[in-house]
Amino acid sequence: MSTARGAVRAERAAAELRRWGRLVRAPAALTVPGDLLAGAALAGRPPGRPLIRATAGSIALYWAGMALNDFADRDIDARERPTRPIPAGEVTPRQAFCLAAALTASGLALTRGRTPAGLLAATVWAYDLVAKGTAIGPATMAAARALNVLAGAGGRPEALPAALTVAAHTAVVTRLSRFETTGAPPAVLCESLVVTGAVAAVPVLLATRRAGGKGRFVTPAALAYFLWCARPQLTALRDPAAPRVRTAVAAGIHGLLPLQAALIAAAGSPGTALTVIAGHPLVVRLGRKVSPT
Repeated sequence: MSTARGAVRAERAAAELRRWGRLVRAPAALTVPGDLLAGAALAGRPPGRPLIRATAGSIALYWAGMALNDFADRDIDARERPTRPIPAGEVTPRQAFCLAAALTASGLALTRGRTPAGLLAATVWAYDLVAKGTAIGPATMAAARALNVLAGAGGRPEALPAALTVAAHTAVVTRLSRFETTGAPPAVLCESLVVTGAVAAVPVLLATRRAGGKGRFVTPAALAYFLWCARPQLTALRDPAAPRVRTAVAAGIHGLLPLQAALIAAAGSPGTALTVIAGHPLVVRLGRKVSPT
């Protein structure tokens, strides 16, 4: 009898984890550590407790943003994505909002409210409640990712090239995500391809400037990023229907890992770069179970 009760409790706990995990897009948070590692590598900041705390804080704020996103979009999702946790009745709007607030507080506590994290928290809330759907929406989301990189660097300016590179990629993916349910205009997809190509070139240029072009694994990682992101964008350009656009957006989110790896390799940390890109297959696999968008 006790074994059966234990099995029931375990099943209920697993169900709870699944619904909350779907709300915050839990596996997608694995794209966050690479931002901070890239910033740390370019700033010459050694790994240690401050970097670990900053990474944990950024993950908490990422999850907060996902929960707040579904709270803010609950009426739209009821029409366009009824299987999401709030319209499906798995989570109430109040629960989603309270979770976002709790995760934000946790993120700030982990980072002790230092400037990059404080700005990041403000940017996350501003995007979900104000900027999303406006002309400044993609730029606001891009700023959040840039702040992640700068948080890893402890705010040092040496990481600014990496921050701007990740921001450019994020802005394109965010703009493309606006067409996930309607299909995208060809001009938007062409723009995405051009920016993806330019972003892929940045780590190679950084490596040339910093190490005379001798940075290990930079070019393969940059090429992996470009191919991973550009191929679904090109497919969507041929057939710009909503399912193709959603695939391109998901690829853009997961494509952060090879981009981060290329930036880290350009900073002269090939071991860390390999560790980051090695996580890419896992993130993609988990993304098939819990959608990152």
